[in-house]
Amino acid sequence: MKWFDNTALTLVIVGAVNWLLVGIFRFDLVAFLFGNLSWFSRILYAIVGLCGLYLISLYGRISSTSEMQS
Repeated sequence: MKWFDNTALTLVIVGAVNWLLVGIFRFDLVAFLFGNLSWFSRILYAIVGLCGLYLISLYGRISSTSEMQS
């Protein structure tokens, strides 16, 4: 499952960079590359959002790992 964690984390970082660009420059990289709310960009937004929700599970896994090491 480590590859899935790394893939999800990479996609969430890409999404965060996109939001940074939107916030600072009003430039949506995904919309620029794939079209404004095209079917592909909507799928990409949904996948990034699902990865973000999945990564919430890291909180539980990080705390359980630190408890095991103590």
